[in-house]
Amino acid sequence: MHDWHLADEIFKTILDYANKNNFNTVKKIKLELGGIIEHGQEINSDNLIFNIKLLGEKTIIKDAKIKIKRIKGDKWRLVLIEGE
Repeated sequence: MHDWHLADEIFKTILDYANKNNFNTVKKIKLELGGIIEHGQEINSDNLIFNIKLLGEKTIIKDAKIKIKRIKGDKWRLVLIEGE
């Protein structure tokens, strides 16, 4: 679970955005993910999605579709959050 820290950071960013925009539910999340290394291993997109969903099980993001596009570099960026 070397990607748990990043998943938690992204999860908190999503919730902050959703709260600022008065969303009752988040439907779609799109991220860009570079080659981020944590604990000697590169973050895996599928594991990251799994952990974000695990963190959001009982929250407004529980049913959100999460898509990750791999990019060059070593950063991540939130591209889109859709909700209502």
